[in-house]
Amino acid sequence: MSKANPTPADLAIRPRDRAFFRGETNARHWQGGDPIATAFYNALSATFPLGERFFMDAVRKFAHLADPKLEAEIAAFTTQEAVHSREHVFFNNQVAGHGYDMAKMQARTQARIDFARTRPPLAQLAATVALEHFTAILAHAALSDPRHFADTGDEARAMWTWHAIEEVEHKAVAFDTFMLAAGRLPASRRWLLRASAMVFATTILLSTVKANMTTMFRADGIDNSSTWLRVAGFLFGRPGIFRQVFLAYLSYYRPGFHPWEVDDRSLINLPEAALAMA
Repeated sequence: MSKANPTPADLAIRPRDRAFFRGETNARHWQGGDPIATAFYNALSATFPLGERFFMDAVRKFAHLADPKLEAEIAAFTTQEAVHSREHVFFNNQVAGHGYDMAKMQARTQARIDFARTRPPLAQLAATVALEHFTAILAHAALSDPRHFADTGDEARAMWTWHAIEEVEHKAVAFDTFMLAAGRLPASRRWLLRASAMVFATTILLSTVKANMTTMFRADGIDNSSTWLRVAGFLFGRPGIFRQVFLAYLSYYRPGFHPWEVDDRSLINLPEAALAMA
């Protein structure tokens, strides 16, 4: 790993074993009654359990190369991801209970992951690095702008906030593992593998989320051009989470990029305190 690696020496990745929705049922349109915002987050959640298992497997294949610090971070990362997977399985079961075809959405994710697992281990790790950056910048936006969950019920807001906090904390674990595993490659080839994996991962993720949202809009009887115009406004207008993360997304393609060149741990303190009181 490069000596310039900016992962903070005092970084603490702390798994928080939280459980949600055990005593209440999530509403059908839990994002303030908005089927657009609800479908977007449900579509993401449908990918999480299987996706996070893929991430854990991809990183663990190279854990034997890690020094004690990174080895401990990998262990904390996999613990966090395992609990995320468990909680989103529970959340997704509630989504399915409202008549959405979660089995179809999960099969869609499984097909993508089955293909990804046919790739070499280093390519699987590169895809994990790309998707971890994607989730980290979405988490940053969600924690930075209270509008994203302003109209959300307390339990849903707590779950998505908890998930976002841990995505910020472990945002460089897969990246640092990749840089170590690919350390013998020329810098240009390492960058090409990382950048091409992001292009591929972005295409797969966005197409999957769009297909999942279509599945939900059809169940709601609103799969039409007017709805998709509202989707564009939601993602790129206000609050516009895709607009908010665009520059951070592009930064990934820069040679020399590292996730911790933006130290956003300050975003964690207030929401974590609120979670502790919940």
